Amino acid sequence: MAIVTLADILKDAKENKYGVGMFNTVNLEMARAVIGAAEEENSPVIIALAEVHIPYGDLNTLAPIMVKFAKEAKVPVAVHLDHGMSFELILKAMQSGFTSIMYDGSTLSYEENIEKTREIVKIAHTLGISVEAELGHVGGAEGGNEDGHETYYTKIEEAGEFVQRTGIDALAVAIGTAHGEYKVKPKLDINRLRDIHNVVSAPLVLHGGSGLSDDDFRNCIENGISKVNVFTDMSIAALNAIADRPKKTSYPDLINLTMEAIKAEVASKIRLFGGSNRA
Repeated sequence: MAIVTLADILKDAKENKYGVGMFNTVNLEMARAVIGAAEEENSPVIIALAEVHIPYGDLNTLAPIMVKFAKEAKVPVAVHLDHGMSFELILKAMQSGFTSIMYDGSTLSYEENIEKTREIVKIAHTLGISVEAELGHVGGAEGGNEDGHETYYTKIEEAGEFVQRTGIDALAVAIGTAHGEYKVKPKLDINRLRDIHNVVSAPLVLHGGSGLSDDDFRNCIENGISKVNVFTDMSIAALNAIADRPKKTSYPDLINLTMEAIKAEVASKIRLFGGSNRA
């Protein structure tokens, strides 16, 4: 399968009401685990690098690996920059072969978010690259644990106009999720999600997926989510593998243990989202 764009990979998901998993990676082993799980599940997948994770996985080092793995994969793979906020980094990701960009202008005013997102879209679409943007604000930074607040939820009356005026390929919505581990059980506004889905033509994206229940995920996908972002649950799976390792474990064996744990977690999420056998 050839490397694909976000728009390509989400078109079928939206039409057939399943979710495509986006899995943030910070090294070669995580990227290999994600694509290995997708191949075993015969599922499309999105591998990503978040701007906030750059200290752990430099773009110059990871981009060639991610793009190479995507091109060689047996399933459709989109290579994505998650929560890009720096214009310079976004352009660098585009030049490095990423097939989609998430521009995060969620902390800006509504009009400024539209203006800056539209600028990114104009450049990206000229290069055949997809763009995701966020309206409202999902709580916490990627890898953080600050819960979302209702005042940050995506406004239904703004969602349709935002997509139309920016020309984005996917819209990340804030409906009560937060990045990282939850301090309290999240309260998802499924009615809001359903209403946004009814007024927005672009596929919808759920950030802050780690820690939600299986029923939460199913309800979100049933009511319009086409892309689900995951990172923390993968990290927890790797840490659990380290904690449970045999006393005498070599470093190479430890790498394999964490890789297999991440792979199993990714495969589980793919099945939950309905992506198996969709490639």
